[in-house]
Amino acid sequence: MKKILNFILIVLMLGYSTSCDQNFDELNTNRVAATSIDPAFQLNIATVNASPNSFGILVFELGIVQQIISPNSGVLTGANFNQDNRASTQDNWQKYYRNVIKNTKDIISRIEDDPTRSNLLQMTRIMQAYGFMILTDTYGSIPYTEAGVGFSNQIFYPKYDAQELIYADIIKELEEASAALNATGRVETADILFAGNIDKWKRFGYSLLLRAGMRLSKANPTLAQQTVAKAFAGGVILNNSDNAVIVHDANYTNPIGNTLNATEAANFYMTEPFVNFLKSTNDPRLGAIAVRYVGAKSGSEQVPARQSIDPAVQIGMPMGNDNATAVTAAANLGLASFYEFSQVDRRRVAKITGPGFMVTASQTNLLLAEARQRGWITTGTAAEYFQAGVRAHMVQMALHDAASTIPAPAIDAYITANPLVDATALQQINTQYWVSSLMNGPESFANFRRSGFPTLQANPFPGREVLFINRLTYPNSEISVNSENVSAAIAAQGDDDLETRVWWHK
Repeated sequence: MKKILNFILIVLMLGYSTSCDQNFDELNTNRVAATSIDPAFQLNIATVNASPNSFGILVFELGIVQQIISPNSGVLTGANFNQDNRASTQDNWQKYYRNVIKNTKDIISRIEDDPTRSNLLQMTRIMQAYGFMILTDTYGSIPYTEAGVGFSNQIFYPKYDAQELIYADIIKELEEASAALNATGRVETADILFAGNIDKWKRFGYSLLLRAGMRLSKANPTLAQQTVAKAFAGGVILNNSDNAVIVHDANYTNPIGNTLNATEAANFYMTEPFVNFLKSTNDPRLGAIAVRYVGAKSGSEQVPARQSIDPAVQIGMPMGNDNATAVTAAANLGLASFYEFSQVDRRRVAKITGPGFMVTASQTNLLLAEARQRGWITTGTAAEYFQAGVRAHMVQMALHDAASTIPAPAIDAYITANPLVDATALQQINTQYWVSSLMNGPESFANFRRSGFPTLQANPFPGREVLFINRLTYPNSEISVNSENVSAAIAAQGDDDLETRVWWHK
């Protein structure tokens, strides 16, 4: 009897097991989960993450070019002391590889053979070139040809490519993609940058091509001139209505604005060189950008009742100070504390809903001014492009906040009082580029190295590691995981420190 019962039990268990296997795949399939994503949405993910707004930019790039600095150490150590801090130098690496390149590479692999998404393919190639430009400008040699294909090609330890080769391919990509955009093709209306407007995407692509060409002005003048001429012929961004800009709101906030309105509100200050330059030319942008909390003795006293946006009272923090010496520097200037130094106004230019500018009409006009000054283009005059570039940035200030609007008469007066002078043209053009690239740290840092302007004194901090920071260092995680390829790149490029120059930095 016991054997019969055991046999019946076994049969029942086998039957139950078999019934569980029936429709197993169907039962364990999530019917509401997405099995694929529209590549247009992936491009949007890449685009919003391509905006040059991150904590690391505050710590390094904006301080390297002496626009915004902090006297604090710890996590804020970087350009304030000309010291390495790999917790922050890795920001661009992680942001662009993880969020931009990973997505653009995947999009390209999915749609490169789909003629119905040709415009999306070209838009993706342009955004990818933009991301790679920031990466190679920041670090020099980087993974390029083998980057972002860990999933598709199973390459987990990508080799590094030399910057000279990377730039040659970036130029090819921008030229081909910009030319291939077709106004009669499918309109990618989901695109958050230009809503699929092909003319605007073309101008964006050719403006990046212009930027890439000018980057090589010293490293390869012949290629630079050829590239600039092609970009200009293609048509570049000349008006603020065509600016490549990420719009932020209360739901998707500006990362730098979020930082400067939260934990670091009282820790970053406009520098003495930047404030003094604007004051020396009676630049109306100072009143549109800066705020000073008069009499503040602490961060908690930086309240609206103390704020002044009067250009005449703005005072920049001298370079090279830590928390202790900043107190002395403030006292020597008759200030109550270093909390009284001027800041980028976090209620206007650095507000949490402020825009993130990638490529602007101001920048493009100023690059054309230099190109015309060099004789690389023959249309218009350098003075005309110079004036247009300055004017465009002054008008652009209103796009940050209505309270930063600069009246037209003030713009006209400044342009009249500060004409382009042939003998100092390159210095004037690129110093204005420095001003117009405020808050776009990677671009300001790159053009400063490329042009040599503005003329800045070395950070005088006594514990500095280098006189000038010329590049940012590779992440420790990359060194430990991809050590063989990193070592090969360092052997070819130079020491992995802040002093080594990237290829085009002559």
